[in-house]
Amino acid sequence: MTATRTYITIAGIHGKMPRIHSSAFIAPGCRIIGDVEIGADASVWYNCVIRGDVNRIVIGARSNIQDGTVVHCDSAKAGGGQGFATIIGEDVLIGHMAMLHGCTLEPGSFVGLGSIVMDGCTIESEGMLAAGAMLTAGKRIGARQLWVGRPAKHLRDLDEKAVAGNKLGVTMYVENGRAHKQANGLG
Repeated sequence: MTATRTYITIAGIHGKMPRIHSSAFIAPGCRIIGDVEIGADASVWYNCVIRGDVNRIVIGARSNIQDGTVVHCDSAKAGGGQGFATIIGEDVLIGHMAMLHGCTLEPGSFVGLGSIVMDGCTIESEGMLAAGAMLTAGKRIGARQLWVGRPAKHLRDLDEKAVAGNKLGVTMYVENGRAHKQANGLG
């Protein structure tokens, strides 16, 4: 059996290049374009697209963007609107195949797999959007709230056990990212 090497695309556009901390793990197959900043010990998993071509994208330290996720931003509007950058704080968990567009995820928040977070949305610290949910434009999930459904609605507040589980997930992804970085000969 022959192994094929999958490459990572890191490309500039409009005079802006991605800035990636040396300790971050960027998996093979990822495409990272434009005004993107990725913090220390963050991980971007296999086949993600992070495209900062019309606004900026920030991914904080120890946050993870799991396999197949798409992260984009919202462009400036005719008439003077600035659009929405995508800002992902520190220690954020983002599940597989999520779609994030022009939103803010505060530190310690969680986006479940297959979820959609649209323009102008905010998920406050330790807030959670459940798997498969869609947070429609301009909505705000409060700190430690769990929202579910399409469109997403508040279900309940998270208890200490749920918040502790998410924190444990962050630690696990940092460690697993280091292992995958080593296994892929990337550091």
